[in-house]
Amino acid sequence: MADERSILLFSYGTLQQENVQLASFGRLLDGHDDAMPGYRRTMLEITDPEVIRTSGKRFHPVVAPSADPADSVPGKVFAITAAELAAADRYEVADYKRISVRLASGREAFVYVKA
Repeated sequence: MADERSILLFSYGTLQQENVQLASFGRLLDGHDDAMPGYRRTMLEITDPEVIRTSGKRFHPVVAPSADPADSVPGKVFAITAAELAAADRYEVADYKRISVRLASGREAFVYVKA
């Protein structure tokens, strides 16, 4: 089924905000705590006015692989549809790329990391 919520998306930043979820997906997502081992989080200045308007923030978190295996980024994992994944792709700016990672729970999920 096309709108089945079978795609896992991990968020460590603004995709957890209710206002961003409503603007991007038209609904609030039900998330579960998880973490992304082997990555570290920093901040990135956003210049896209629409993304700033949606999130209300000029600086967004971004993650990149870490040389320290003890590093881990906490966040939430959401079950979404293919259409919602496409909406998330539109929301994220070119400084991010979508990859698949194994979370601390052992589940595979898509996540946006530093491009």
